[in-house]
Amino acid sequence: MALDKQIESVLNTQINNEFWSAYLYLSMSAFFSKIGLPGFANWMKMQYHEENEHAMRIFNYVYDRGGQVTLKPIAEVETEWKNVLHVFEETLAQERKVTQKINECMELAIEKNDHATVKMLQWFVEEQVEEEAVASDVIDQLKLFDAKGSGLFYMDKKMAQRTLEGTS
Repeated sequence: MALDKQIESVLNTQINNEFWSAYLYLSMSAFFSKIGLPGFANWMKMQYHEENEHAMRIFNYVYDRGGQVTLKPIAEVETEWKNVLHVFEETLAQERKVTQKINECMELAIEKNDHATVKMLQWFVEEQVEEEAVASDVIDQLKLFDAKGSGLFYMDKKMAQRTLEGTS
C-alpha cells in the first residue's frame, strides 16, 4: 500500500524537525567547546549524530513506502546560552516539542489506519520517553551542585564518555 499523502507530508515535516534538532545540538556542542567543557561538547555531538539517525530512519521509511522526501531549509538555531543548566533546559524543551510532533504524526497514522506507520512511529514514541528522561536527569544533577565548581568538571568528564553506541 502506497504512503498516504497526508502522512507523507507530516513525515517530511518530521524529517526536517529531526535535522533541525541535530543542528541545534551541534550548535550546543560548539558552545560547550567555546566555554571549555569538552565532555559536554562531546555529549551534544553524540546527540547531533543521534538526531541525524532519527531523520534518516524516517527518510528511509518514506522511500520504503513509495513516498517522496522533500527537504526544506534548516532554520537558524541559537548559538549562545546563559550557562550549562540553560542549555539542558533548552534541550528538554526541544525534546518535549519533538515528542509532541511525534504524537501528532502518530495520531494521523492511527486516524488513517496506517498500521505500518504506527509501528514505525512506536519506536520514536519509546525513544522520546528516554530522550526526555535523560535530559531531565542531567538537569537534576546540574542543580545538585548549582552547575558550578568541581561537580561541573566531574560531570564534564562523565559526559566525555558518551559514544555513538551509547547515545541515549
